[in-house]
Amino acid sequence: QVQLVESGGGLVQAGGSLRLSCAASGRTFSRNTMGWFRQAPGKERIRVATITWSGGSTYYPDSVKGRFAISRDNAKNTIYLQMNGLKPEDTAIYYCAAALGDIYRYWGQGTQVTVSS
Repeated sequence: QVQLVESGGGLVQAGGSLRLSCAASGRTFSRNTMGWFRQAPGKERIRVATITWSGGSTYYPDSVKGRFAISRDNAKNTIYLQMNGLKPEDTAIYYCAAALGDIYRYWGQGTQVTVSS
């Protein structure tokens, strides 16, 4: 059974940092693009970072560019999201996902990130 398990969420003050981890089990994703998404209350889920299987290409929307950094350790079947300079608007449930082709097929259960002002 494939599982993605996020960890590292929590409550932090504005300007602080958190590092999220997503550990995969059940199959290897070393050849898959993986990503982090977030969903705030009453809003749609949006993509906040993606990384190709080699780590050679990453994507960030303007809202997090320069503050968030995605990385991966294929040997550990794990991806990370370093979040610096957190803002209250970053408050959301953060999900990791693994793509098969162009579709994010596998999802974690999410981890709550709350940024207080």
